Amino acid sequence: MKNLSKLLPTWNKKLVIPVISVIVLLAFVALVTYEATEAKVEVTVNGEAQTVETHAETVADLMQELEINVAEHDALSHEETALITNDMKIVYEKAKEVVLTVDGEPNTYYTTEDTVDSFLKEKDITVEKHDILSVDSKQSIKDAMDISIEKAFQVTLNDGGEESKVWTTTNKVSDFLSNQSITLNELDRVKPSEKANVTKGTTVTITRVEKVTEVVEEEMKYATVKKNDSSLKKGTEQVVDSGQSGLVEKKYELTLENGKEVDRKLLAEDVKRESKDRVVAVGTKVIKNTGVTTVSRGDSTSSKTLYMKATAYNWDCKTCSGSGLTATGYNLKANPNGVIAVDPSVIPLGTKVHVEGYGYAIARDTGGNIRGNRIDVHLPSRAAALRYGRKTVKVTILD
Repeated sequence: MKNLSKLLPTWNKKLVIPVISVIVLLAFVALVTYEATEAKVEVTVNGEAQTVETHAETVADLMQELEINVAEHDALSHEETALITNDMKIVYEKAKEVVLTVDGEPNTYYTTEDTVDSFLKEKDITVEKHDILSVDSKQSIKDAMDISIEKAFQVTLNDGGEESKVWTTTNKVSDFLSNQSITLNELDRVKPSEKANVTKGTTVTITRVEKVTEVVEEEMKYATVKKNDSSLKKGTEQVVDSGQSGLVEKKYELTLENGKEVDRKLLAEDVKRESKDRVVAVGTKVIKNTGVTTVSRGDSTSSKTLYMKATAYNWDCKTCSGSGLTATGYNLKANPNGVIAVDPSVIPLGTKVHVEGYGYAIARDTGGNIRGNRIDVHLPSRAAALRYGRKTVKVTILD
């Protein structure tokens, strides 16, 4: 100031000091005024609060002053045009990017929500009971987060004949079976194949296949051998030896599908008892007979001879009971030979007879169509009965 006063004219020296004083005063007033107009604002950025003293006029000015770029998806508690006031509280939350993939289709979202659950609710995305969410729904949202949802659907599972509805999120049959803890054995079949795709409404069918061994004993039918006998009347027969069935042990391999037999293969057989032929004597002695006659049998007994219509049957016929028991309770399954069905009013039940071409028999059965002068001879098989046909035979009733 001293140097300045030397340069100024003498008459101005008295004015310098007041002017400078005014300038200093104005500057002080301006400073006080500036300080007085400064606002205190609480700004919370991404959850962290701080107090800011600012002369910004609007929220946008304050954000720019704080070097915060408010993007489209960010959350700001006030409009950017709002005027700044003292003790104002402003909250800013920067949006986080989330990539959400649903059934393999990704979509990018931006959110300011705190948790996965609130984010899904915000986007109106529902996770059903059987869906698979890749993260915990209570987990906090992070920027650039990846979330995936596999939507569940129902398929029909038929495992060995037992059917059920199953929820799944898998795309392959092999993965579906693995998720259901289903094991396929070596012979089992699955349809569609394990490489096939699984979609809503698919039916996965598993056929359980197993092979088992079965050992059974079966009868060996005996043969009938006929021998001529000149002591017997021609056309008559007499059983000399009733014969005996053999016994064979057979070993089979059975193929079962879902517990039911679909194939049977003979592996081995072992004869336990040989069969013994049935021997029948066939009479060759010629004796003329007509109508009803009494003949000598050489043993002080007499016989009555009838000519009757004869047919044949087997206990396993379509109209039979299937039990194998005759009207008198005789078991035809166990004893298929030497039995005839009669009309009891013609031949009483229990009567011993000799039937031409059939042999000795006992009247042990009746039949709905056996009426009058008719008989029905029992044969060991249905095929033999069908071959017998219908014929007229001589029936000798023995005392």
